[in-house]
Amino acid sequence: MSAGIGSPDERARVIVSRMAVAAVHPGGSWHRCWLAGCLRPRNGMPGLPGGPPSSSCQKPPDAPARDNDAMASELIRCGHCGQMNRVPAAAAGTPRCGKCHQPLPWIADADDTTFGDVAEAAKIPVIVDLWAPWCGPCRMVSPALEQLARDLAGRVKLVKVNVDVSPQVSRRFGAQAIPTLLVLRDGRVAARQTGAAPMAALRAWVDNALATAP
Repeated sequence: MSAGIGSPDERARVIVSRMAVAAVHPGGSWHRCWLAGCLRPRNGMPGLPGGPPSSSCQKPPDAPARDNDAMASELIRCGHCGQMNRVPAAAAGTPRCGKCHQPLPWIADADDTTFGDVAEAAKIPVIVDLWAPWCGPCRMVSPALEQLARDLAGRVKLVKVNVDVSPQVSRRFGAQAIPTLLVLRDGRVAARQTGAAPMAALRAWVDNALATAP
């Protein structure tokens, strides 16, 4: 008779097959993140699937830190004329194409040192994405956020903060799980949500935040 999905043999195969994408907590429990989401321990038993994929991740204490390259300028292609433009992470105004002068999407990285200049000092509303490279739901939502930045060019700025190298920003906003998404207006939180969401839901969330008086 074949082993059922709840049998010890089958659970062992599930654990072994996913070790390549697992991050280990102290004490031997597993926190597995991949593109479908995160599975957490069930019934207090480390390493067993904990139900449907989660839309957010909780950071393992030993997750590796990576350089955020904060304040680096980005090369952005204009969606109107195709011109490549260098867009700084922080600026007094909003970026426009040097050729056709249409608004450009503004996407920048920030960390503990640069968050004030890059995010809080911006003259337009800022979508803050608190993420980490090891988090599957973060990778799921990132393309949708970048598309929002393109669709709302000139109206919003997208600032991505890698929580592994920005613990102060993470603690300041009380990020217990990631992705944690914020909309800042004049440096203050106007909207907040945790976890990945479909593009339509994200657009409605941002539109509502922009429509609300600061």
